[in-house]
Amino acid sequence: MKTTRSAHSPRNHRMPITIKTAEEQQKMREAGAAAARVLMMIEPYVRPGVSTEELNRICHDYIVHTLGAIPAPLNYGAAPGRPPFPKSICTSVNHVVCHGIPGPKVLKKGDIVNIDVTVIKDGFHGDTSRMFYVGEPSILARRLCETTREAMIEGIKMVRPGARLGDIGHAIQRYAELRGFSVVREYCGHGIGRVFHEDPQVLHYGKPGTGLELQPGMTFTIEPMINAGRPEVKLLPDGWTVVTKDHSLSAQWEHTVLVTETGYEILTLRNGEKV
Repeated sequence: MKTTRSAHSPRNHRMPITIKTAEEQQKMREAGAAAARVLMMIEPYVRPGVSTEELNRICHDYIVHTLGAIPAPLNYGAAPGRPPFPKSICTSVNHVVCHGIPGPKVLKKGDIVNIDVTVIKDGFHGDTSRMFYVGEPSILARRLCETTREAMIEGIKMVRPGARLGDIGHAIQRYAELRGFSVVREYCGHGIGRVFHEDPQVLHYGKPGTGLELQPGMTFTIEPMINAGRPEVKLLPDGWTVVTKDHSLSAQWEHTVLVTETGYEILTLRNGEKV
């Protein structure tokens, strides 16, 4: 689940940037590993004929009963004119950019879907998402999903003490745009720890050498949303679901990252995942 710099944000005030102690970093590793396990567990269930509501039910039960954790999105983010998020995961299908609400929609062959998972384990948050193919995707859909993951990795590789947030955003933007895709501007990554959404906000575009300087002990998400068409998005009347304005496909990948003394550590890496 993303933060945004618009009034739609779950928070409209600044939060402190927290530097995690060694003990807190270990708690973040455990929360991140739990979130990664959810995405590994759900993969065989993502197939034609399944509803996004069923995927939500399976994830909820696994988070609560197997992991002994709390699904952070459930009942999160109430704001004036907007109800809290009603489900335990986000399922964003095809032209849905982010915050898709699970429901009766049935997945069909050729769909692409992002499943976004955030768990609270022992008071700390682990936040991650990935794209899934439902059957065989189109050539464009596959290229979009692969490019988005690669762009995320390019951003992660910029993380080290002394680097700046603009370095991350620039790497992502350059990688995506050179391949003919566009970067969503309204939604971004975020600091994370005991609180779901902290500062800093991590933009997925920008100029190198600008923005906040990174320090060891920072934890934040890098989660680019990349569109096959134009970057503009719109918010649906439910107050949560964000879609591409031109109805083009959108993809997103997300990891929670720790700034170490020498570089970075991905806290939500899945078994067998290569970066």
